[in-house]
Amino acid sequence: MKVNRPIRPVKKKASVSKSAPSGQAPESSQVSTSTTFKLQKLLAQKGLGSRREMEALIAAGEVSVNGKVAIVGDRVGPEDVVRIGKRVIRLNLEESLPKVLLYHKPEGEIVSRDDPEGRPSVFDKLPHLRSSKWIAIGRLDFNTSGLLIFTTDGVLANRLMHPRFEMEREYAVRILGELTAEQMKQLTTGIELEDGVAAFSYLAEQGGEGINHWYRVILKEGKNREVRRMFEAIGLTVSRLMRVRFGPINLPPRIKRGQWLELDEKETRQLLSMLPN
Repeated sequence: MKVNRPIRPVKKKASVSKSAPSGQAPESSQVSTSTTFKLQKLLAQKGLGSRREMEALIAAGEVSVNGKVAIVGDRVGPEDVVRIGKRVIRLNLEESLPKVLLYHKPEGEIVSRDDPEGRPSVFDKLPHLRSSKWIAIGRLDFNTSGLLIFTTDGVLANRLMHPRFEMEREYAVRILGELTAEQMKQLTTGIELEDGVAAFSYLAEQGGEGINHWYRVILKEGKNREVRRMFEAIGLTVSRLMRVRFGPINLPPRIKRGQWLELDEKETRQLLSMLPN
């Protein structure tokens, strides 16, 4: 499959929100041989999975340091040899920025590497990585389009996805029909779903034609098919759903469906400076 070449990012107005302060690039330096880092954090930054997944891998006895089985909390330095099974994991301990990629997902693709039905995957379109893998930050269902963020850094992915950070997700929603004032109140005060109460933190009408009406909504969580299920709970059908923002990152207008854009160094540092620790 032909891979899209990266589109040069437009100036920061198109991706990371304007309100974000611009991060300053630190001076580069060599890592001292006495400097150590938490093993699970380094493995996550390597793109091998989330920090929690790496902790589970270590706890299962699958990771060794210098020939000894590692435990959660072990620290490693430049001279240490880390293995997962028999595979040596080469860790770059010098300061390096994660790769961050924005993808405009079209309808008709799944956010998974494996699908028994053989449907197209968003991963089919992404650039190949030799020593790490792309981690999807959040998901969009098969029939939903819009912004997907990918990174090689499991720690960064966790900072964007963990529920305690309440990262906003903004969507453009088209429904068949029009919301009444009572329905808008229900959607913003709380709708009872099978997995708990859900509510939009923001809901605004965006106009429409005929029986179709558009709305902008914001959620601070990412339950499966949450937007669709909330509208279904009040008897309305979502005919089009598109994510236009995730946290501080907007979907750049220049990225057409099925195309991706990789943030440059300045944009990546700006993004990192805006995230909670």
